[in-house]
Amino acid sequence: MIERPASRYGRQRLNRRARRLVAIGLSAAVLAAGVVVAVVAFQRFGAGEVRGELSGYRVIDDETVEVIASVTRDDPSLPVVCIVRARAYDGTETGRREVLVPPSPAETVQVTTVVKTSRPAVIGDVYGCGSDVPAYLVSE
Repeated sequence: MIERPASRYGRQRLNRRARRLVAIGLSAAVLAAGVVVAVVAFQRFGAGEVRGELSGYRVIDDETVEVIASVTRDDPSLPVVCIVRARAYDGTETGRREVLVPPSPAETVQVTTVVKTSRPAVIGDVYGCGSDVPAYLVSE
């Protein structure tokens, strides 16, 4: 390779082997960062220990919706909490309620509850379930 005057052409480019090593190093760093992001995302948003699904709902009147939820948990001996809600035609939430699901011998149980609304609702919904039960829901 011919040496070029640095004052006229700037510093010399990396040779082919050095460029290949830099490309491999950058690719490995991007791959490692992707694996870290995937692991963190799975831990935060992956399949949790409690899953709640809507089994059914019934609009009773303009101020009341009955919601039936199927709750599945990995450890049925622990209590869990589910948030159910009622929504209006435009999708806005019109009512919400936390429901305690007590320990049970079955992994999957159905819970029925009534949600009071602030305006007419058209659908009941299960917002989500979790194992972090607030103290005010637990009876001593």
